[in-house]
Amino acid sequence: MFKLWLKFQENMENQWALYSQIKNEMIEIVNKINDFYPKPGRILDAPINEATYNQMVQLFSYEYLKCFVHIQKFAATNDIYTKQLYSRLISTSHILEDFLDFHGAKNNRKWYYFRELTATVRHLSLAGYSQKHILNRLPCYLIDNKELFLQECNKSKSFITTTLTALSKAILNEAKELELQIPNKIEWEFFPRLSYGENLEADIDEELDDLEKFQQKKNYVKIASDFLNIVKAFERHDFDEPYSFLELKKKVPVKINEVEIRKFDMVVHNLQSYFDSYVTYGTGVVYDLKLKKLRGFFSIILHLLKMMGRLLHFYERHILDVGIKNINKRVRNRLATIVDTEQLLDRIINFGLYYICFFLNSGKELAKEILNENVEQGTITVNVPVKQGFHMRPSLLVAKIVEYYGADVSLCAGDSCFDASSVLDIQWAGGKIQKEKISQVKFKGDTRALNDIKILADVNYGEDSIGRGVPLPGALSYLR
Repeated sequence: MFKLWLKFQENMENQWALYSQIKNEMIEIVNKINDFYPKPGRILDAPINEATYNQMVQLFSYEYLKCFVHIQKFAATNDIYTKQLYSRLISTSHILEDFLDFHGAKNNRKWYYFRELTATVRHLSLAGYSQKHILNRLPCYLIDNKELFLQECNKSKSFITTTLTALSKAILNEAKELELQIPNKIEWEFFPRLSYGENLEADIDEELDDLEKFQQKKNYVKIASDFLNIVKAFERHDFDEPYSFLELKKKVPVKINEVEIRKFDMVVHNLQSYFDSYVTYGTGVVYDLKLKKLRGFFSIILHLLKMMGRLLHFYERHILDVGIKNINKRVRNRLATIVDTEQLLDRIINFGLYYICFFLNSGKELAKEILNENVEQGTITVNVPVKQGFHMRPSLLVAKIVEYYGADVSLCAGDSCFDASSVLDIQWAGGKIQKEKISQVKFKGDTRALNDIKILADVNYGEDSIGRGVPLPGALSYLR
């Protein structure tokens, strides 16, 4: 009993020591807050004027400036740009930018440059976060011959981190000019990396029943189809060779701009969200290698789009010569001395846009394979067009239907089959049909496309008996 009592006393002493330590730390924190943060009634409840504004901007800029003291102190000797540091830069710059905008810094000569520096940090940090995500996840993406892509990723990373380091000096100098308090007693702050060693064991492994497998096939078809539609929509931006600086300036923002890129960002984001909701979370682990690889392609594309969107926003809003006031031009020129415009446009187009096109094209054949493996197959028998046969208009409409859905469909006439996605192949079939006086043909393949071909055939492929065009049913509105 006595031993138990001694043990109890020892535990109580340990607990009391812990409580005392916590109490002391809390008192220290409260004292720091009281020393630094404004008191209600003194600032927060007072009408805004220069004195109260200066104290408030000090409050909102302290953690932000602390990041740049850290960068100035440690960036030269350490690789400090982790996702956690980017997150701190994003959050502190966003809060400060909102405060400055709320109080009209964009229209004030004294604070305008500081506000533009803050916006620059936010957009470069958001771009850096996306770039860092790609580098962290690259081993998981299962892409082939990734050495050149990795080299270009590191080049983009270097541009962003070097620019942020250069910005840190400009920001701290401007803060001194504005008489803001610069944090001067900071120790090394640890911003850990996300990736350490191997993954956890994948031990969620349950067999799907037949109904679940059927549903998953439908999900695979939707994902592959949506990816192919994105490929088609992006084709107008495809290119093979890097653009020169003069060509880049002509391309941005006339053909490539923030609005255009954000449209694709949303579409690809929706595709990835659908995959993660109904495939990754639907089955736990994605065992199909082709699906894993396709997921890697559109994940890289998504983060490249996000990086491009932020850099385009910065270029169009803060660098491009659109301001009409002298202060706009002077500040823009000061930013251009810190952020290399040629490198900025090169990373947007010759890295971002190029590899978006590259991975879209790389995933195209893979998506078609997934589609053909999982799509429901069928056969229909329909009449040939009266009286003109498969000439240009009906051939083109059939090919558009097949192309719209993406999976393979064949047109079979007699003992021969032709590719129904090719206008030329359908017209070759038309020659055989006319020569052998065939009145009906079969279409085999994707039942989604077959259903629409049946609708088209029922209206004589959009023509009357003498070859004039007639309105198409609403179900075929995508052909108009």
